[in-house]
Amino acid sequence: MPDPDRIEGAAKNLGGKAKEVAGKVTGDEKLKAEGKADQVEGKVQNAWGGLKDTLRDDKRN
Repeated sequence: MPDPDRIEGAAKNLGGKAKEVAGKVTGDEKLKAEGKADQVEGKVQNAWGGLKDTLRDDKRN
């Protein structure tokens, strides 16, 4: 089972993409920037979860 950070990070990334698109459609630069920031945060969180998964798997072997 993947680490919860991977799941939350992926969700945050997806939500950020939606925010960015909504910002582009409405011309709201602040919403667009928030979406981009959410995507970065989500990618970092997902990577952190992936690292924890790797470390956990190494301990099992």
